[in-house]
Amino acid sequence: MAERGLEVDHSSVHRWVIKLVPVFEKAFRRHKRPVGKSWRMDETYVKVRGQWKYLYRAVDKADHTVDFLLRGHRDQAAARRYFEKAIDRNGASETVTMDKSGANLAALQAINAERETPIKVRQVKYLNNIVEQDHRAIKRRIRSMMGFKDFRCARIILSGIETMHMIKKGQMMDSGVTRTVAAQFYSLVV
Repeated sequence: MAERGLEVDHSSVHRWVIKLVPVFEKAFRRHKRPVGKSWRMDETYVKVRGQWKYLYRAVDKADHTVDFLLRGHRDQAAARRYFEKAIDRNGASETVTMDKSGANLAALQAINAERETPIKVRQVKYLNNIVEQDHRAIKRRIRSMMGFKDFRCARIILSGIETMHMIKKGQMMDSGVTRTVAAQFYSLVV
């Protein structure tokens, strides 16, 4: 914008983000590579309007992001909603590794009760280091912002951050042509 001599207020950019990120995320989901069958799941904390909210995330064994979900509470219902969303979008995993969280375990056990082939659950905190390290990239981006003032806006902005993080990690299918991250992002628009 500056190169073309246009002045744009930060609030205009914020409104564009809120309006366009869901469109970009939907386009990215059509081009997302499939993920592995061994997931590492964890949640991290994000402040929204001065209160802690919970960003549920999972990565597979190859450090590809499975899915994410921002919730207001850290309980069985939130964990179950996350697992249902991740399974709907990526298919069921064979193994889920998580920390010693009782809510996450209870949610996965409730899902397993309804399934013919249960998902194997491992509660080993040191095997979860992959997802803990992956949180750092998201937290680094959030820390430089002034914080979130609205839950809905936080959810949308975090989905944009997660989408760009997945593109940077090479999770977008290409047609055999190596493209830069920017070119991959622009291809979502076209």
